[in-house]
Amino acid sequence: MTQEDDRRREEDAAVPVRASASDARDAVPRKPVVRRGWFHTDLQFEGGVSQSRMRTFRPGHLQVDYTRTMMAGLLWQPQPALIGMIGLGGGSQAKFCHRHLPGARVEVAENNPHVLDLRRTFRVPPDDERLQVLLADGARFVRERRGRFDILLVDGYDESGIPAALSSQRFYDDCRDALVPGGVMAGNLYATDFATHVDRLRRSFGGDRVWILEEKRQSNRVAFAWKGDPFQDGRIDLPAIVAKLPRRVARELAEVFSRVARAWHER
Repeated sequence: MTQEDDRRREEDAAVPVRASASDARDAVPRKPVVRRGWFHTDLQFEGGVSQSRMRTFRPGHLQVDYTRTMMAGLLWQPQPALIGMIGLGGGSQAKFCHRHLPGARVEVAENNPHVLDLRRTFRVPPDDERLQVLLADGARFVRERRGRFDILLVDGYDESGIPAALSSQRFYDDCRDALVPGGVMAGNLYATDFATHVDRLRRSFGGDRVWILEEKRQSNRVAFAWKGDPFQDGRIDLPAIVAKLPRRVARELAEVFSRVARAWHER
């Protein structure tokens, strides 16, 4: 660790991102609420804020817009060997990757045992050689996995926003270090203190290696960050990338890939 790293982390401690309501109660994780309807099953926080939604008759479908946008990390890593996830929720991304990316292993960290108890409710498959869901602190999870992930999906938040432990300078440094060279992180920025998160991401990854995409139909923003240059020529060759993906993935995410590629070229 350099003196510059020490200085940055001291500054980070002095000016924290707004802590979520859950930070003061980490010792006793709250039980989420499950709302069942004819067409959907929702995982909700207190106050009725939905964290995840599952279609009753298509449980593996990525229903929520930002979860689909986060999967656009495949544009930069179309053939990932290992995908890391922080936050299981209803398991939509874990289910999608496990089902449609047979060449990838998936490791998920979820810090709430009550959420893990709902795996069967949300039809998350049991652990096997390609899927491992851990009861683990997300910050420690990435800190202990240096240089491992081709894609890292960070989606840990509650009704109050992103917990301080998943938004510190050290956390974003550790996310960068957890990636392989050329790896990509996609994070859901569900927060009012958006600028602070972006500043820390840029300090960790480099200003030209962080890109923010807004969700037009939601209050979420998706942050993409790379360990290395995203594209040598600065352009997304969509046909060449799609050719490397399983057909089902290319079909399911065709609109997302087109939208993200268009936004990338217009940025």
